[in-house]
Amino acid sequence: MAATASFPARKPARLDAGTILWLLVLFCAVTLYPPGDVIETIRHLRVPDTDDAMRLVEARDLAAGQGWYDNVQYRFLPPGGVPSHWSRLLDAPLAGLLLALTPLLGSGLAEGIVAAFWPPLLFVVYAAVLWTGVRTTFGKRAAVLALLAATQTFGVTVQFAAGRIDHHNLQMIAILGMAIGLIRGGGRAGAGAGALAALSLAIGLEGLPSVALGALFAVGDWVLRGRPALPAFLGFGIGLGLAAPLLFGAQTAPHLWGATACDALSPPWLWLAAGGGAAALACAGLDRRVGSVGGRLAVVAATGAVLVGGFALLFPVCLGGPFPGMTPLVRDRWLLTVNEMSSVPKFLAGRRWEVLVYYPVLALAALATTWAAFRGPAAHRRAYGVAALLLWPGLVIGWFQFRGIYVASGLIPLVAGPALARGLALAADRAAAPRLRLGLVALGVGLVSTAWMIPVVLAGLIRDGGDTSATAASFACQADDAVTPLAALPPGTVLAPIIMGPSILMRTPHAVVAAPYHRAIPGLTAAIEGLGGSEADLRRHVAAHGVRYVIVCRTRPSQGLDGPAFATRLARGDVQADWLEPLPVGGDVLKVWRVR
Repeated sequence: MAATASFPARKPARLDAGTILWLLVLFCAVTLYPPGDVIETIRHLRVPDTDDAMRLVEARDLAAGQGWYDNVQYRFLPPGGVPSHWSRLLDAPLAGLLLALTPLLGSGLAEGIVAAFWPPLLFVVYAAVLWTGVRTTFGKRAAVLALLAATQTFGVTVQFAAGRIDHHNLQMIAILGMAIGLIRGGGRAGAGAGALAALSLAIGLEGLPSVALGALFAVGDWVLRGRPALPAFLGFGIGLGLAAPLLFGAQTAPHLWGATACDALSPPWLWLAAGGGAAALACAGLDRRVGSVGGRLAVVAATGAVLVGGFALLFPVCLGGPFPGMTPLVRDRWLLTVNEMSSVPKFLAGRRWEVLVYYPVLALAALATTWAAFRGPAAHRRAYGVAALLLWPGLVIGWFQFRGIYVASGLIPLVAGPALARGLALAADRAAAPRLRLGLVALGVGLVSTAWMIPVVLAGLIRDGGDTSATAASFACQADDAVTPLAALPPGTVLAPIIMGPSILMRTPHAVVAAPYHRAIPGLTAAIEGLGGSEADLRRHVAAHGVRYVIVCRTRPSQGLDGPAFATRLARGDVQADWLEPLPVGGDVLKVWRVR
């Protein structure tokens, strides 16, 4: 009788904790892009913001043959048009994708695919930068948790949503890369950080406070530590001082190289960037002669005084901010009504509770990293110090202007990942003090934006709180089904609500008088006074700008400057105007007239 072999029963394979974490990250990343949102972006060019629509218009014009240095939007305030202050460095890849895909798919489908998939591609870049930086400093587990936190940080995910082709996401990547370079230290990392700082400035000046504080960290590190910190300081100064002029020259027409622009990279900011590089070289040359903190501080104070004093003397117009020449009417009736220019108290006063998923987590990150920079593990204090220094501008500026949190939000996962890793490790350590374990777990959870949804939803604030009808009305005015039918009309200049300008440019062949951009003060004034004033005001601006069509959004009527606006009463049928011919387009959302 043959012997029967016996084998031990196999245990079912188990997933280790690391694999589970990676699967969770993958799941969260995939669910960032609901199929419905992607399909709507592809089919109907549904973009989150007016800036995304205008960016697509710029990229489309570049792909169609408009000159690289010619950044005038000729269908915006014709016939002269409005020169854009946006960067060609971001228009270029979008235009390149359009040129590659249009012959294969047609222009409409190509634009939809580019708008839908460009943000996820950038999110992959952001995730790669975040992973590399956190893994190098805090370890692999913290890096995986940082990626997980990134998928749950509203300030991050909103900038990488389908259709979000504006510049804030690329700027977020540049500032995160700058921070990681400063954390690593050394000449090569410092030069990379400086070059990324220059890239951020070339894309837009929103990152200027972060760049200034990044430079301050490099300078302060040299003042306190001397020669060991010199390579990073010198590298940052040279990287910024060389890259900024090169990027400026690459995207700016030579005849404009001497023109001052307070809202874009131009001579005022080149003075600071290139001057900072020269100052770093001067400090390096004097390093052996100034062996004390006091001596190095004196050198830095002298060079800083030259830079700042020269800026004030040479470019005094920029001391008042990026919007010189803006009239009180435009500031009060347009700029201060824009969501991204609103303060946190204004959001709360209007019961716009969604601000609670953005601002508190930023505040907690800034406070926690500030504490850790002084009291945390010695090996990580430099990392926490850089993060804290770059988080505080977002916290302070964001309190007064919501857009201040945009760039800073990209640094939250850099802090949240290590905090979550530390909290999980202590939670499993029975020997650790319960108060410490509970505190670190609470900190880790508090650094995840989605956690802040829980008390808000439980309280019914988002569901039953602030009035969201104005936001819904704004989207309705710009939507594909409302605006695209206007393309059937013979091309002409349109006077429409400011918020509609980019959508009209993107979806129709018409020109517009007004769009939400501060360089077009006459157009903004025409929309505010013309659509918000009397019949005489409307006729005056229609004649001044050669307007062929007047449009009123029924779901968002203009607020009158002094009582009910004539255009609003006209849309309601309360008054008549023989010089305006009603047109049967616009459906239930828009009211359209042809000027006779």
